[in-house]
Amino acid sequence: MSLPEEDLTCPICCDIFTDPVLLSCSHSFCRSCLKCYWETGLRECPVCRKRASKASPATNLALRNVCEALLKARRSSVLVEKMNCNLHGEKLKLFCLVDKQPICVVCQSSKLHKSHNCSPIEEAVLDCKDELASSLKNLQDKADRLKRNHMTSPDMIEYIKSQSLETQRLIKRQFEQLHQALYQDELARIAAVKKEEEDKIAGMKDKFKELSAEVLLLTETISVIQEQLKEDDMVLLKNFKATQDREKNIALDSDNMSGLLIDVTKHLCNLKYKVLEKILDHIDYTPVTLDPNTAHPCLILSDDLTSLHYSKTHSCCPDNPERFHISAEVVGMDALGSGSHHWVVETGSNQDWLLGVASLSVPRNSEISARPENGFWTLCFRNGEFRAMTSPPTPLTVTRVPKQVKE
Repeated sequence: MSLPEEDLTCPICCDIFTDPVLLSCSHSFCRSCLKCYWETGLRECPVCRKRASKASPATNLALRNVCEALLKARRSSVLVEKMNCNLHGEKLKLFCLVDKQPICVVCQSSKLHKSHNCSPIEEAVLDCKDELASSLKNLQDKADRLKRNHMTSPDMIEYIKSQSLETQRLIKRQFEQLHQALYQDELARIAAVKKEEEDKIAGMKDKFKELSAEVLLLTETISVIQEQLKEDDMVLLKNFKATQDREKNIALDSDNMSGLLIDVTKHLCNLKYKVLEKILDHIDYTPVTLDPNTAHPCLILSDDLTSLHYSKTHSCCPDNPERFHISAEVVGMDALGSGSHHWVVETGSNQDWLLGVASLSVPRNSEISARPENGFWTLCFRNGEFRAMTSPPTPLTVTRVPKQVKE
């Protein structure tokens, strides 16, 4: 004997009973619905207003069993419907690898899918789960990077301010060595640094907002994929293409944190010598200017950025993409074009050094050998031996340890 569905409906929530309880007046309600109702007023029956005799009424076991059977039947019906093709009513046994959707055998032989590659549903579920899991990991990694950048953004702003002040101090020191007639040139350069500071900080603040928005977008997408992975296999497959498209359409413009620091080299590069060129007809040489934004934290640069020394104590500097993080290296001067170039480097009494040129694209955050195949063309002095860092390294014979190297 089956009951009409209205007899299995809670008068309060108007849905199928969940954990039904029976009052002394013979009316039944969901336990949670009745509890909420009683919290708003008298402990009485919501239908007949008769006072309840018990604060915790007994479970209506018979009604609960009937309701659970009805819900189970509904779920089975929905599951069967999900497993069948909407067009042909056949069981969905295949997954179209072109259209990224489950299909039946009739669909496979139709014009729409006839030339498409397909795989069994069981294999497709595993493949799609693996692909979604991989996408999820990539998104989580990107989210972690963005969160780290987001957390360090305020510190980066403070470092930019500190950089600006230090750069201004160095500019002033060098201009003090020049004639008073060049004072207007000094003011123009100071203004340029301040303007760049404003631009960098404004850009950093915009970046901070972009990071916040993109972290939120990534978090929402990750949540969608995590929920998708919990769904029934068929629901996952039907929504797979849309979920995949959503992940691919995410454009993380803020993932790149390069170029955020003040370009100190631009302001200080050969400053004294460029100014002196206005007075002198020519100068004999141009010193190599070292870029502090690329220097490993253990390298301490001079104020004029033309020399350095090694320190066991790392300096406090941001973890920006331009900086060498593994090996103690620093980039000197601007990128070179064609033609011949010549340097004279004072090595002094140093017993461990490497000099040369490097490609702009050399990795800054991984340990690699300074070889031509990795973008390095260098000379090395280590353990009392000179070597040209070819592949393999070529030993060089010298009569004495030089204090000056010409390249």
